[in-house]
Amino acid sequence: ATRFVDGFPLGNGSLGAVLRGGAGEEHLDLNVDTLWSGGPLPPATGPAPHLLLPELRAAVAAGDFPRADELARGLQGPGWSQSYQPLGALDWAYAPAGGASGYRRELDVAEALASTAFDTPAGPVRLETFVSAPDAVLVATATGPGTAAVVAPRWDSPHAGADVRQEEAGGVSWTTVTGRAPAHVTPNYVEDADPVRYADDEPDADGTVAAGTGYAVVVAVQRDGDGQRLIAAAVSGFRGATQRPSADVEALAAQARTLVEAALTQPTAVLRARHREEHRGYFDRVDLQLPPDAAAAAEFFWHYGRYLLISSSRPGTQAATLQGIWNADVRPAWSCNYTTNINVEMNYWPAEAVALADVAEPLFDLAADLAVQGRATAARVYGAAGSAVHHNTDVWRFSTPVPGDPCWANWPSALPWIAAHLSSHVEHCADADEARRARSRALPVLRAASAFALDVLVPDADGALVVSPSTSPEHAFLLDGRRAVVSAGTAMDQELVREVLTSFATTVAAGTGDARPGDPDAAGDEALAARARTALDALRPVATGADGALLEWAQERVPQEVGHRHVSHLYGLYPGTRITEQGTPADFEAARRALRSRIDGGSGYTGWSQAWILCLAARLRDTGLAERSLDVLLDDLTSDSLLDLHPHGDWPGGSVFQIDGNFGAVAGMTELLVQSHDGAIALLRTVPRAWSSGRVRGIRCRGGARVDVAWSGGAATEVVVVNGPGEHLVLEVPGTGAGLSVQDGSGAAVGGVEVTGSVPGRSRLSWPAAAGATYRLTAA
Repeated sequence: ATRFVDGFPLGNGSLGAVLRGGAGEEHLDLNVDTLWSGGPLPPATGPAPHLLLPELRAAVAAGDFPRADELARGLQGPGWSQSYQPLGALDWAYAPAGGASGYRRELDVAEALASTAFDTPAGPVRLETFVSAPDAVLVATATGPGTAAVVAPRWDSPHAGADVRQEEAGGVSWTTVTGRAPAHVTPNYVEDADPVRYADDEPDADGTVAAGTGYAVVVAVQRDGDGQRLIAAAVSGFRGATQRPSADVEALAAQARTLVEAALTQPTAVLRARHREEHRGYFDRVDLQLPPDAAAAAEFFWHYGRYLLISSSRPGTQAATLQGIWNADVRPAWSCNYTTNINVEMNYWPAEAVALADVAEPLFDLAADLAVQGRATAARVYGAAGSAVHHNTDVWRFSTPVPGDPCWANWPSALPWIAAHLSSHVEHCADADEARRARSRALPVLRAASAFALDVLVPDADGALVVSPSTSPEHAFLLDGRRAVVSAGTAMDQELVREVLTSFATTVAAGTGDARPGDPDAAGDEALAARARTALDALRPVATGADGALLEWAQERVPQEVGHRHVSHLYGLYPGTRITEQGTPADFEAARRALRSRIDGGSGYTGWSQAWILCLAARLRDTGLAERSLDVLLDDLTSDSLLDLHPHGDWPGGSVFQIDGNFGAVAGMTELLVQSHDGAIALLRTVPRAWSSGRVRGIRCRGGARVDVAWSGGAATEVVVVNGPGEHLVLEVPGTGAGLSVQDGSGAAVGGVEVTGSVPGRSRLSWPAAAGATYRLTAA
């Protein structure tokens, strides 16, 4: 690989590496998930911006949108979110560089193992590398007669002041790197004469600093049979979002060295076996098999996306960033942070369905932190209760609107969107106890998001409730030829408010048992839920325009970019569940027309945007659009190593790696085969023609069921359903359902099966079901 985006990513959720696959010299870009610029956020000072809100809302109501945009800038704070940082890069010469032939590099996503193999005049060489979660180390082994003598790797540091020490001890070559991340990095899209600043302060007596997190990397290289072995570990001084980080780099180096020393006592085979068992415990939960010739690339892309999610997010780690855990730049594109108006959410769209709910726990942790950290922002910027989070955040849980264009800076609805993932987790729980624990976890986040939502709703001219001020993420409209951004009641904000208020009221009604003892805010939940139900009755619905398309803004507006990459106004279709073909046919058709308008205008020119289109196509049963989206993703919007790309002419190489498109594609491909959002487990709704037959196993559904389905010629040939806690199962299938028989786990025919019509070309089968029981449907 000549570019970072063409390398192979490895990771254990925390420690990440990208390998270039050099013949004889491997280049490894290293990351650890908690190394960010900056430090804990100081409290805001100065006049409260919310004093501007009455005038801002009045300008919106009067249609004075230029004045509204001007006033919106007054709500913005002075600072920016921070940037995810690289550790640096290792260059390891493990074999003579000349004379290589028969070269091949591979990434086995089932084994989470990267390999490079080639022949040399002295004999074959093979390099195998993995990053182990059980042992918290990177392990690379070079084997074969063509390997070289042990040489300490070179360290390439991107950070000022990094210290590199090397020593030999007991036949092991040791390299220890210590340093500090920048105290501040201005986002790459902001002009700044001094964008990267390092602190020169000494740590306090406890080793902590205000900003500039310490880090340490320890690398050991030793002979290993006929080759050599490299083991590396990395740690940072991050101690929590509100805690001063450690810059006691010697203590950090000691921690890293302890990890490496422990791994050195184990044979590589033992380390690899532990790594394999742990990784496959995630990876083997589901499977997909498609026709090997026509759909092999799509099948692998699905598995690869799951691999990337497993590798970049695990229980106890930080949530996956714009680039997962892989970044080589001190000033990366869009700070490589958590962009909350689509990207961090898309990262976790597939998690529930592909049985990786535990891998989504870092997102739930992020939500819980933001529900607390966003309180000051809600109060200061809006004079509101609850918590507010704007268009991006970071490891320090930044939440304020930044000093930028209001079309992205002033969007305040991140917390309801992230909260939706906790509600979805509740819906996917396999038993009642699990659901009760999930509701307990979701409740504080839903409460914080709902309290804020209720305080930013105002009556419009007709008395209906709308969010004000409101923007449609990153998009503007034209009024009399002038660009405008801030209005009231954009489609996305209205959808998010409806969803979060509904989820909060439902969660309070369902109860959480004895969960969350000592929660001081729980006493007010019934009253807040009552307010939510009242507001839902008065909430203005999303409107349809004269052309029959769902409107992005509350009224007919001329979009600044007809083919804008965001399709935020279609949230209710996907990832939301309000708009369905059977339940809301008028809005369903309006969403179809709105999407067609966007696509005709050129939308989908970034990988993540095309992945969103794929998900929408799946919900719309638009097979042709789904096929086109997959082709565009695989042919035009991925790197040589299938990492998702955002074309960007100002970026070196012309494209930026954004991992959300990889994850969105997994979600969309899964939705083509199994959906569960409209009162039924819907099978094979949008199967591409190239997927003439196949099998998918282990898909998790709303209601807690798990489903396997095999198909041929567009029809299900065998379905296995393991029921969740419910007492009834409903399956939607192609055709009339005739010829499908239902048996229980013992093979006995199930009585009471009812077959009813559904949407055109499909039918629903329903029957009484026992909790946790297995049912099999087979074609006659």
